[in-house]
Amino acid sequence: MTLKAENVTRKYGEQKALDNVSFSVKSGEVVALLGPNGAGKSTMMKIIACYLPQNEGNVSVCGHNVINESLQVRKLVGYLPENNPLYLDMYVREYLEFVAGLHKLGKATPNRVKEMISLTGLEPEMHKKVGALSKGYRQRVGIAQALIHNPEVLILDEPTSGLDPNQLQDIRNLISDIGKHKTVLLSTHIMQEVEAVCDRVIIINKGKIVADAPTHELQLLNQSKRIIQVEFEKEHDWEMLKGLPGVMDIQIRGNKALRIFTQTEKDFRAEVFRFAAQKGWIILSLGFEDQSIEQVFRQLTFEV
Repeated sequence: MTLKAENVTRKYGEQKALDNVSFSVKSGEVVALLGPNGAGKSTMMKIIACYLPQNEGNVSVCGHNVINESLQVRKLVGYLPENNPLYLDMYVREYLEFVAGLHKLGKATPNRVKEMISLTGLEPEMHKKVGALSKGYRQRVGIAQALIHNPEVLILDEPTSGLDPNQLQDIRNLISDIGKHKTVLLSTHIMQEVEAVCDRVIIINKGKIVADAPTHELQLLNQSKRIIQVEFEKEHDWEMLKGLPGVMDIQIRGNKALRIFTQTEKDFRAEVFRFAAQKGWIILSLGFEDQSIEQVFRQLTFEV
């Protein structure tokens, strides 16, 4: 595994920002780390990037421990923090050359800077000072500096925050391209972004992982609260369905179609089918309503 976290705990005083967190990410995966504000996402990213030490547990990047081999890990990780701290008085090329110098790229610096400017689409703005750039182009500069030393792992904390729709799409396309060759861990509150670019989703809440699944399987989580869509041949007394154990509510859609809100560990489609068969009600269609990532996120992180 390119990235591995084992039983990681991080405390701020008596409060646990991370509580026994474990996960791994393989090469070529784009993984979303989701959670409400204060859930521990940024803390986990800072630990991987060697900005913060954990109190307990182990984190390794390409087999190198973030505590004992932090210099080696820093060579392997590219990091774009949420606030994207840039030197605003530097020109774009000048800034990237400065970052390349920090990574001791030496003679490779000119070619690498040129590659990053091309990869991130900075050519139109490369002769400007960073402070004169739009938010979208500043994000591109941030991604360029995170990639300039050709790291194995790219960590992006809210990379598209505050961007307009066109800028959003450009950055998403860039992340997708990068993810074909590198391990990418990103944090975002934009669920469409997760669906567009991420292979897998890890949801963290109150310092604990509450879900870890491929993006296309996430809708199957939390099966105990699912919505059944059913269409019958003709109209019936729908109030009778409310008496079935596990039915929370019914929403009528037209005269013959229903949405049945359930809370049960069973596959409720079988219950609806048996009930309809007993009553002689003919079913035209029956199935689960797909849950969006946002719905699953809300269910797993909602505080009563």
